[in-house]
Amino acid sequence: MANPLSTDDSSSMTASVTPEYDFDVVIIGAGISGINAAYRVQNQGPPGMKYVILEGRESMGGTWDLFKYPGIRSDSDIFTFGLPWSPWGHTESMASGDQIKEYLVQSAQSAGIDKHIRYSHKVETADWHSSEKGWVLSVNAPGQEKPVIFRSRFMLLGTGYYDYETPMESIIPGIERFRGEVIHPQFWPKDFDYTGKNVVLIGSGATAVTILPSIADKVKRVTMLQRSPGYIFSLPTSSFLTRLMFAILPLYWAHSINRLFWAFKSWATTWFCRTFPSVAKAVIKKVTIQQLPPDIKWDPHFKPRYNPWEQRFCACREGDFYAALRSGKADIVTDKIKTVTEDSIELESGQALHPDVIVTATGLKLKFGGGIQFSVDGKSVKLGDRFAWKAAMIEGIPNLLFLTGYEDASWTLGADVSAHLFLRLLKLMEKKGSKVIVPKASAPMEEKPMMSLSSTYVIKAPRVLPRGGTGQWAPKKNYFSDMAGAKWGNVTEDMEFL
Repeated sequence: MANPLSTDDSSSMTASVTPEYDFDVVIIGAGISGINAAYRVQNQGPPGMKYVILEGRESMGGTWDLFKYPGIRSDSDIFTFGLPWSPWGHTESMASGDQIKEYLVQSAQSAGIDKHIRYSHKVETADWHSSEKGWVLSVNAPGQEKPVIFRSRFMLLGTGYYDYETPMESIIPGIERFRGEVIHPQFWPKDFDYTGKNVVLIGSGATAVTILPSIADKVKRVTMLQRSPGYIFSLPTSSFLTRLMFAILPLYWAHSINRLFWAFKSWATTWFCRTFPSVAKAVIKKVTIQQLPPDIKWDPHFKPRYNPWEQRFCACREGDFYAALRSGKADIVTDKIKTVTEDSIELESGQALHPDVIVTATGLKLKFGGGIQFSVDGKSVKLGDRFAWKAAMIEGIPNLLFLTGYEDASWTLGADVSAHLFLRLLKLMEKKGSKVIVPKASAPMEEKPMMSLSSTYVIKAPRVLPRGGTGQWAPKKNYFSDMAGAKWGNVTEDMEFL
């Protein structure tokens, strides 16, 4: 299906010639979203569709290749976070980072997707050429002095939502004076030995909740220092029903049924928390108090100022976070930092902590589109200033689709909705004889955030993500309604077929 816009990728190149390659679809990112999209294109797209995955890192996996901090795991169940076409072969519902990375590699290899990945290929610019009805990408590739040119009819962005190179900047007065180790979880040193050390985790999100129980057995003491508390709920790693299904059913069916069960459970839990916040808070409070040691109080350490799911809801495996607190080797402090000295953290209350190691688990810096500089016919465009059609395409940008998930459910569920929407649009384009699709708003609309959470990393970057609106431009709602809309809903309103 690819047009002969440039040289074939098997052609020999000389040092003086810039290599050019031609594809129908270029997928950016070999993380779970990109691998899933590749499977959909390869197995359910139009026959003969030629695609490539461009990955800036040296290995696939995205998040699960980048993060190496102790205890790294999914913060949602693996049955919905995993790939729908590649059964998760274990009964554990919350998988470790190493397990997820291995699972992704095996899944890509079994489907033959790994042969389509080009590693260490970082896309710098992407320009839509109306005359060619396609994208022209400038890509830094290994062994090439000049950027390599990739041409493609479509671009799919599986780049996630955060900056891989730079974590979110958090102002910690005096941190530069500290003489001990200062570590950000995004760049955890390989083989770092924290045995017998006093460690302070600054932050109260999923990363801190994960690291604390993972290092408590080896450190002298670990303290989670938070400005304000969040919700931390214990989840079992497995259940009798899950083990029974895996014992008596074929693997695919056991995986599929568990996937539907967890998707519904996630939706129902979120709906309940947002519909009956007072009841949800009371239930969470009761369960939390039951797991706390006598010397750690629910108020102020576990009494959030917000309702459940107004910010992220942290999960801990089998109550490991609370078990670490009960062990006496872990503690939690709710206070604000006055300053950091050479050997201490001075708090506004007058208390002082004396760590050997400070871990700044203060959040992620949002980034959309992997930092690619986008343009249309040479004119630069900022995607964050435009509305998003069905939370998948950008207003006025042709043949570009992005793969994003949910803030209150597994990422892969939402990314797969976008992949199915792409398949639907491809079939409709083929039927209409169209080569280009461009979403265009037919009327002014009220602006809504793409992410509704009030978490710090979301508030600090209001113009990084595309804008949400109403109708066809509304943000994703939930997996079931969004998938129904992608497969059977209206996909022609506010969409031009050219």
